[in-house]
Amino acid sequence: MTALLALQGLGKDYGARKAVVSLDLEVQAGEIFGLLGPNGAGKTTTISMVSGVVTPTRGKAIVAGHDVCTAANAARASVGLVPQDLAIYEDLTARENLAFFGSLHGLRGGTLRDRLAWALDLSGLAGRADEPAKQFSGGMKRRLNLAAGLLHEPKLLILDEPTVGVDPQSRNHIFEAILALRKAGMTILYTSHYLEEVQALCDRIAILDGGRLIAQGKVGELLAAHAEVGFEVEVEGEEFAITTALAMAAAFAELDRHGHTLHVAPTGPLAPVINAIEGAGVRIVTIHTRRPDLEAVFLELTGKSLRDAE
Repeated sequence: MTALLALQGLGKDYGARKAVVSLDLEVQAGEIFGLLGPNGAGKTTTISMVSGVVTPTRGKAIVAGHDVCTAANAARASVGLVPQDLAIYEDLTARENLAFFGSLHGLRGGTLRDRLAWALDLSGLAGRADEPAKQFSGGMKRRLNLAAGLLHEPKLLILDEPTVGVDPQSRNHIFEAILALRKAGMTILYTSHYLEEVQALCDRIAILDGGRLIAQGKVGELLAAHAEVGFEVEVEGEEFAITTALAMAAAFAELDRHGHTLHVAPTGPLAPVINAIEGAGVRIVTIHTRRPDLEAVFLELTGKSLRDAE
């Protein structure tokens, strides 16, 4: 496969603080690549360097064959940035917003009209194109934000938290648009604190923490390596009995307690774990299978919940 985005030792310092230490990763043409990390991990700085907003301190970022430092204009023209903070003019209509942003990319005449029609259709806003954006719901504004980043047909689309605060209908519109863009061959760099979205949409992901790349790979590979299948066991009993149950069950499983819920990762059959818990005089209320997900991967690698780290 061909790398549409290549980061080679990419880093950024702000005085003595290393916001990004040294990133080496590739995003292949036509894939959706998730970039994850808590606040302060370096995601925003990385996106800013790739899009040409921030100059790297060291290393390289190559977009569609163009170095963001030595061929800045060509690199920027290859990138569509859809920021987390809405970049639209609320007093303008959807059509006027898109016409303005299209003109900034040098689109004129029939080409601009064609791109406007395409973007309005993709975002599901064709029927509301001539209404002021201030009359739109939060989800509709997000969809207009997305449309504005697509007018110039970028080779790399950067989506920074594209579904924050949106309604279910708009979220579905955005998901359908993303999948349609990927099907058409567009490469997408996706950041989100909603890990279920990342798990559903992304082909591969990278996890940053403290300005460093701590893991990358296919979602399934990371789940297999860092998230165990286990059980959640809700119990009732005296505190001493529950403590005793944990000690007895530890011979058959790895356990983690959260109040009256035990997270159990058996090292063998589950039956000895259940017998040990009940043998200590503790009543089992419910048992649920705990499937591996990206939240578990993130917790394993960083020691924190992604949303708790916001």
